[in-house]
Amino acid sequence: MAQNAKENLITQPPARSLFFFALPMIIGNLFQQFYNMADSIIVGNLVGEDALAAVGASYSFTTVFIMIAIGGGIGASVLTSQHLGAGHYREMKSSVYTFLITFAVFSTLLAVLGFAVNPTVLKLLKTPDNIMADAVSYLQIYFVGLPFMFMYNILSANFNALGRSKIPLVLLIFSSVLNVLLDIWMVGSLGMGVAGAAVATVIAQGTAAVISFGILMRLLATYKVAAKVERFRADMFVTGVKIAVPSIIQQSIVSVGMLLTQSAVNQFGSSALAGYSAGMRLESVCIVPMIATGNAMSTFTAQNLGAGKPERVRQGYHAAHGIIAGFGVVLIAVSQLFYAPIVAAFVEQGASAVAFETGTAYFRFIGLFFSMLGFKAITDGILRGAGDIRVYMLANLINLGLRVAVAQLCSPIWGIRLIWYAVPIGWTANYLISYFWYRTGNWKKKCLVK
Repeated sequence: MAQNAKENLITQPPARSLFFFALPMIIGNLFQQFYNMADSIIVGNLVGEDALAAVGASYSFTTVFIMIAIGGGIGASVLTSQHLGAGHYREMKSSVYTFLITFAVFSTLLAVLGFAVNPTVLKLLKTPDNIMADAVSYLQIYFVGLPFMFMYNILSANFNALGRSKIPLVLLIFSSVLNVLLDIWMVGSLGMGVAGAAVATVIAQGTAAVISFGILMRLLATYKVAAKVERFRADMFVTGVKIAVPSIIQQSIVSVGMLLTQSAVNQFGSSALAGYSAGMRLESVCIVPMIATGNAMSTFTAQNLGAGKPERVRQGYHAAHGIIAGFGVVLIAVSQLFYAPIVAAFVEQGASAVAFETGTAYFRFIGLFFSMLGFKAITDGILRGAGDIRVYMLANLINLGLRVAVAQLCSPIWGIRLIWYAVPIGWTANYLISYFWYRTGNWKKKCLVK
């Protein structure tokens, strides 16, 4: 039974296997977004605009750490996927154990660092004084629970690497519902405000992490090996880090760009920040199908290269373009036709005209370009899954540089809209660089498993 998940990705028609492997990841990632969406909707409606702005000011910072966790898990799981595709179950288990240990230590260090520096970071980002106390409170609680969030994402990446993307989906549905219920109780009934939203998130993520760990250990036991499995291998650690670091950079580009451009948004006041925060939340939800399909492409590539089937990777890449285009058409329709009621769920139109106008303007504009992000994601996914890391890391850094440069240099002169005009420019540059490198075929020679 455990082997069937692998065989689906290396034997079934590429379009079918990619779509049905990506679908649970898409649904699961949508539920993961509901963590922060629940915080925003509940806090914005039950506490007020300043509280919503405080959560929004914290969001850019917390998203960086979420993307580090996701990127680290995806990067490290490339080695796991390739060993699974090759049928090397002993090495596959060693890879899983090695990176669980690595990221347990790493996340603890990041939690301590984040807890210590978050007030300074918020000041550097020019966070408005009227929301500073709430933003600091939210982040301090968040960083106490960071290791749980980190480990949950690493565990989910391992499930996906093993071809079992439905397991994280079920766990995310459970933890998302738990998070919403705790939000309503702590923010609404107990009157804990922003701090209550943070506590609810930590409890929900911690519960999911503990359950995930137990399920993964039972799943690994189904892969029978004759020799003893090493719990930590230095060679795998070094190889995994080489893949994980560029993957972290690639996954973090959007969130780091949000963080570095937020100081440009903050200068327009807390109402504009509240509207921009609502727009960012909606963007984070809408890009889920694109990012998840790119991550599925990474696992698909790794397993098929490990199985010695590079031509299936090309077939899957062509199929992935069709999947992305389909999602893009739906998202354009949603962003252009239903923007008003969607944004109003975060910021009431009558209560804050500036916030509502900022949120709707951002969402309507960025909705036209989600397909370009998807094309970038699937192309990066092939390079990452193959272990061909240098070019796609450079492409993502150029993407980030363009976004930050335009936001910081142009928005003070031409207004807040220049901040989001830079986003599709960065996505397009990233895609073109990665695509031209994909066309060389060098990625086929980078498989880590022989």
